[in-house]
Amino acid sequence: MKLKYFSHSAFQLTTSFGKKILIDPFLSGNPTSPVKANEVETDYIILTHAHGDHIGDSFDIAKRCNSTFICVNELANYCISKGFKAHNMHIGGGHNFEFGKVKFTIAHHGSSTPDNQYAGEPAGVLISADDKTIYHTGDTGLFYDMKLIGELNSIDYMLLPIGDNFTMGIVDAVKAVEFVSPKIAIPMHYNTFPVIEADPNKFKTLVDKKGFKARVLNFGEEIEL
Repeated sequence: MKLKYFSHSAFQLTTSFGKKILIDPFLSGNPTSPVKANEVETDYIILTHAHGDHIGDSFDIAKRCNSTFICVNELANYCISKGFKAHNMHIGGGHNFEFGKVKFTIAHHGSSTPDNQYAGEPAGVLISADDKTIYHTGDTGLFYDMKLIGELNSIDYMLLPIGDNFTMGIVDAVKAVEFVSPKIAIPMHYNTFPVIEADPNKFKTLVDKKGFKARVLNFGEEIEL
């Protein structure tokens, strides 16, 4: 399986048998993204919440690619109301798809659509495919139940925000890594806008000092998991 980081909180997973899953594809309006929305292909789009910098280019991509949305119930219904396919889920629930299993977790944040409609609870997401488990925390502050998520799941890659202001900053993100104990921690949600400027290498250094491993991905970089 491959993991590609577009910047902000946008990632793409490509499974060993070719299925593509986009997470929070904020691309065309994202000043740090190396690609535009019309340059990506996907079978599924997972949304952690409905803020504009996460729902992003989802509708344009889904229309072109005939993609299926996977998100919490209220946000899924919003996507359906716009004419798209969606699989409704909710926090704590899991479902097996053709590419693997998806389970949503809590996240401490908010969620409303760009046109100010209520979109349910914000979420993190666990994706298990090709014998790997990825935990995309979504936009969240630090919470102690992350420790429980780490105890119940063997997390290979944890994708977590470090930009502060709207989410965890570096110090809290390092504590989140301690709670979850992933094999690799990857920082996200930083340097897109001035208010969330952060140094990912500082995060990596602090994580390393705690005895864990972190990897900073360049915007547009793809790695083999």
